[in-house]
Amino acid sequence: MAVGRRVVAVTGAGQGIGRAVALAFAAEGAEVLVLDRDAAAADECRREVAAAGGAAQAVACDVADPEAVAAAFGAAPGCDALVCNAGIGGPGILTGTMEDWTRVLATNLTGAYLCCRAAAPLLRAAGGGGIVLVSSTRAVQSEPDSEPYAASKAGLLGLTHALAASLGPAGIRVNAICPGWIDTSTHRRFADRHAPVHSDADRDQHWVGRVGRPEDVAAACVFLCSPAAGFITGQQLVVDGGMTRKMIYV
Repeated sequence: MAVGRRVVAVTGAGQGIGRAVALAFAAEGAEVLVLDRDAAAADECRREVAAAGGAAQAVACDVADPEAVAAAFGAAPGCDALVCNAGIGGPGILTGTMEDWTRVLATNLTGAYLCCRAAAPLLRAAGGGGIVLVSSTRAVQSEPDSEPYAASKAGLLGLTHALAASLGPAGIRVNAICPGWIDTSTHRRFADRHAPVHSDADRDQHWVGRVGRPEDVAAACVFLCSPAAGFITGQQLVVDGGMTRKMIYV
């Protein structure tokens, strides 16, 4: 690690939004800890960061495993910022099982808590820093049979302000981002990437006239972890192109 370089941990960074977040922080000069339960995906992200001139370490870590999380952060060279992005979906009350519920909550909600708990001493040692929890607009709106995902993402919003209250005296700010429709086609594993294809109807659902990109969420994460956001904590930022505010008549 270069002397004076910020260290930013990003969970679920093997692909999708997490990979875009890792690339964005690396472009800002940070060393990124790429955490993902898929070791190959994490290493692919590390190589992509390096190819762009950045610095990263790949760390195989299932955020739902307390021991794995403790080991990952215990071996970290430090931590100046944390983005809890790891998340999975699963069926709900109509077709799912209790195992589906437990699995989704363990990864999306408990996983974020475990990572924050493990990173907090490192952030304190660094003099403070920023934490971003990646929630979703699904925290406030739903489709049928999506209870585990909706509950986990709504739980992250409560966790955000509770952590902000607890960690604020240590100079640690905690905020949430609620992405809307983000097309991750361009940030999947190299073998799975393809150009996004959207219809006029897809674009018209957003006031900005397009579907979201992973870089939109990444830019918000970088901002919320920067000194420019030093007076912002315990908040939730919706990044959805206006989709959840647009009234649609069928």
